[in-house]
Amino acid sequence: MPGLLKIYFLLLIMNHAEITHSQNPEDLPPLLHKAVEEVITGKYLNALLDILHFQSANVWTADMLTKVMAYFHAQEVPFTLSSLQMSIKSYLKNLLYQPRQLLSEFQQLDQQQFQTAMKYLFNSRKDHLEMGSIVLDWDKTRERIFQSPGVNRTLFLVTLDKCFLALSALDCVDILSQVLRVSTVNYLQPDIVGSLPNVLQGDAFRNLSTVFKDLYDKTSANTQRALYGWMKQVLQNSSNMTEFNESTSWVSAENLRILGRYMVHLSLEEILRISLNEIRLFISFDNATKQLDTVYDITPELAQAFLERINSSGFDMRNTSTIYRLGLLVCFYDDMEQMDAAVARALLHQMIKCNQLRGYQAEVQKLKSQLLSIAMQNQTLNDILGSLSDAVVGLTSSQLESLSPEAVHNAIATLNQVSGWAKSQVMILSSKYISSEKVPSFYNVSQMGALVTGVSTQSLYSMSPKELSQVIRGTTSPYLSDLLPAQQQGILRKIAASGDFSSSVKDIQGAFFKEISLSDLWKQTGYNSSMMREKELRRSQALYLYELLSKKSSPVDLLSTGQLVKGVTCRHIESMGTDLFLNTYKFFEKNLHLLSSYQVNCLAWKFWKVSNASIPPFLLLALPTEYLAYVSGPLCVPFIESLGKTEMQLLNPSLHKRNTVLQRIQECLVCNGSIADEYDVDLLGNLICHLPPAFLHGKVSLKAMASALQQLKLCQQLSHQQKTEIKYKLLELHGSPSNWTVETSLDIGPFIALLSKGELSILAEKFPDTILQIAKTVGPISSAEELLSTVFESLSTANTEPPLTRPDCLGTRAPSSAEIIKLAEANVFWSVQELQCIDAETFDKSVELLGTVTGFNSSQLIALKEKAKEVWGLLPEWKSYHIVSLGHIALALTEHEIEELDLHSVDTISVLSQQTEWTLTQARSILQGFLEDSGQTISTLKSFDLVGLGALLCALNSTEITSIKTAEFSAAVARIGLLVCSTPVLRQFKVMTESVFGAAASWNGSVLQEIGTIAGGLNEDELKAFDKNLMPYFQPIAIRRIPPEIFQALSPEQIANLGPENAAMVTRPQREHLNAAQLQSLQLALDGARTSTPETQNGASTTQEVQTPAPNGAPCLSGLGIGLCAVFTLHLPF
Repeated sequence: MPGLLKIYFLLLIMNHAEITHSQNPEDLPPLLHKAVEEVITGKYLNALLDILHFQSANVWTADMLTKVMAYFHAQEVPFTLSSLQMSIKSYLKNLLYQPRQLLSEFQQLDQQQFQTAMKYLFNSRKDHLEMGSIVLDWDKTRERIFQSPGVNRTLFLVTLDKCFLALSALDCVDILSQVLRVSTVNYLQPDIVGSLPNVLQGDAFRNLSTVFKDLYDKTSANTQRALYGWMKQVLQNSSNMTEFNESTSWVSAENLRILGRYMVHLSLEEILRISLNEIRLFISFDNATKQLDTVYDITPELAQAFLERINSSGFDMRNTSTIYRLGLLVCFYDDMEQMDAAVARALLHQMIKCNQLRGYQAEVQKLKSQLLSIAMQNQTLNDILGSLSDAVVGLTSSQLESLSPEAVHNAIATLNQVSGWAKSQVMILSSKYISSEKVPSFYNVSQMGALVTGVSTQSLYSMSPKELSQVIRGTTSPYLSDLLPAQQQGILRKIAASGDFSSSVKDIQGAFFKEISLSDLWKQTGYNSSMMREKELRRSQALYLYELLSKKSSPVDLLSTGQLVKGVTCRHIESMGTDLFLNTYKFFEKNLHLLSSYQVNCLAWKFWKVSNASIPPFLLLALPTEYLAYVSGPLCVPFIESLGKTEMQLLNPSLHKRNTVLQRIQECLVCNGSIADEYDVDLLGNLICHLPPAFLHGKVSLKAMASALQQLKLCQQLSHQQKTEIKYKLLELHGSPSNWTVETSLDIGPFIALLSKGELSILAEKFPDTILQIAKTVGPISSAEELLSTVFESLSTANTEPPLTRPDCLGTRAPSSAEIIKLAEANVFWSVQELQCIDAETFDKSVELLGTVTGFNSSQLIALKEKAKEVWGLLPEWKSYHIVSLGHIALALTEHEIEELDLHSVDTISVLSQQTEWTLTQARSILQGFLEDSGQTISTLKSFDLVGLGALLCALNSTEITSIKTAEFSAAVARIGLLVCSTPVLRQFKVMTESVFGAAASWNGSVLQEIGTIAGGLNEDELKAFDKNLMPYFQPIAIRRIPPEIFQALSPEQIANLGPENAAMVTRPQREHLNAAQLQSLQLALDGARTSTPETQNGASTTQEVQTPAPNGAPCLSGLGIGLCAVFTLHLPF
């Protein structure tokens, strides 16, 4: 650990002390004598802690140091000062990266040394530690310690092992709390929980329990169960159990309060035995509601058991005050008999929080529906709309359509608080809310909350620029990022056309700012760096703004904004002086996720140039493969640790490079290239997602797998082969699924989808609700067909409803709305006949959810489309909200059916264009329908129309594209540049782009970033003419769109300058058209080779200068057997 270098500093002081060999050793103070002996025997950690303890009561003097050195000489210690300094420095630096060794040494500390270590690590308020003229930055040192998961784990384990014997229980709990809260890794595992002291009492126990409650969501289900068991044992020990017998309970009101969220682990029997006096007292506590609001994972059985005890304890369960105190228990309220409307409305008001439950949403919706029926007794929906809370989300479109505008106005204070709306619902309610106004007013829009997303694009565009400027900085601003792109564009175009855009730019915050076109940015003035702090930028915007602002602002001001780092070019990085670069690098590292692979490559080369000795190890991955040869010995652990905290795809997207890195990582792992335990898992971090299947199979121990499971569940792109190996490890670790507990099933989570049908059936029978909950998280059917089919069959088996008796559906069991909610993606297993037999009310309630299912085949989609026609009537009568609610079902519409629809609204078109599977003829029909129904031609389309049409624009012909107005195309070009259209269409878009930005030969990096795939429409001569330094600024998706016969026109120099990310996007057909020189250049780009010196980057030189690393075999120093190549020094914050 860094603080251990205190000894190193002591030795530096000794170096300046005047010492003579002939001086007789004088007696040293006992503690200092002990420390010096520990230095001689190599117990450097012990020595440091003794010196720190000695210093706390004594003052260092020059003669004391003289005595220390005299003692060394008298003992004939063979060290010279220089060799001793080198050995200790190497040893202590290495210790930071060997947490197992650190744990071993901590375990050997005596009680006083341990107390001293804990004091300086956790209780010292000093920013700096001083010893003579030497000052140690203790704040930075501690920060570095707590950034290391392995060192943190060691501190946690050693605190459990030694602290409660050396310090007060309260102090130890405080230390454990600090370690657990500061770490990104949760060290609590069931076996560790077994090491917790079970005799804690008073504040110590309550404080530690509070920590465990705060970490609940970061803790595995098995660990939650173990922690509950520990808390139960302590609470039982602290009670006088002789007073209890089998009919009474240890669960007092105070114990329930201490358990907090862990109360969901009480058994049904324990809940039913809780004393009525205690349950009454608990519900009376001021914080009972807050606690019950957090029991997100409670089951219906346990919730109803608590409700039964609360009812039996004397509370009036229909009293509004009692209902308010029930927290999430209201989600399982089941006493509906003779309930009056006021009670139903009170329950509905409290049930707004039920969407936080983990599962059981179908049951919640059913309860809300029942309460809604009661609440409406003798009243109309118009009368009580404002008192229904979020139960309004369960209303069908026909029910919402029946509402009067006045009722919506009167209820807006409630409606604007509700979340979970479907798009069709907000369209209906918003339309009714603003129906009395020809043009919406700022006041009314500001009252709408989330409902603002339902205001039509045309209505927003009709507002005055002044009022729209108020909207973007008013109470509705948090919802603007949820608007459709067409709606956002409508607002921006109206403000931009007003001439007052410059003053409005500073008020446009967050993701909304990304919708401003590059050409609009060009027209404005008055930008400054502070204005950019709350905005999200597209890369094209950032490139332009950084270049513009760099003329009047320092790099520190620009980079500190965050988003502007997207606009830093290699030229900007190269132009920084050494001190400036090293001082500003922290901004790049903090915003690494915002950088492109090319920018990271530039950073790596700059760092290598100015300070290769202190280059952050993970940047080596951005350099050519041969630089990885330097990753060995003491660089191994820092390299792995830093990579584990970043995304390897960002550093270098080359698959070959990643395989080389993984090989180097395996060579670096200390335990025979394997992952032995949780320390290795801590070290690997995100890298665990990239381990090859063979490594997972043979090199990951079961102990490590138990620790790695939580991390593996976060991996986004595991291959089928990786998942298969993980499955075998899990079966080896946990045994047959027939023996799994519900907690094990929850911990394994999405990996359950890897089990066989038979194994899944066992689990579905044992834990139906849990498996249903997991199935909702596994994604499309392609990745979890067996699991989804098992869930479907399990739910079908449990259904006791009789089959239908209608002649056309005789013997068929139609889906219910509750089943549709529960099944989610598993709805794909309904037969065509079953889908045809859905009743009208169920379809109206469930159509939006069915429209999100991606796995329906064409026959199922046609059945659902026909059901829509049956429920909603003839196609010309369908409203916009009907069409929008179809989702994927709309894909079943034929050309003729599309022609019958009313497609006048660009908002309807915006939603339809989000479907990516339209045929060309369907797309043409939608496009034509929009033009005809809205009374427009291509030449009258506004930018928001173009944005709303989205992928449907790919159906335009050349003549239609050329008739688009240049100004409107200019405002929408960034959105159009996201489309994957055919080459002829891209070529015509390219022509339009030249009318905005000038001839292709004049385009710069920001323009190339702005136009995206449109660059795929460049011809051979235009592509060849681009300066090689512009090649990294093509968007990666544009590279794929360049036809192979055009792509081959690129020179080797241009290809070598593509940058790693663009090079990785080159397709196989494109490769096949390249010659040997071009392929060699492509490999250089993939590898991150620097193909030009800074001096020639902006010049006309076409000479390719590939930089290679310094020769292997650089001289090495060694101390205590630890080699350190001269080219690197481990720079740590000592």
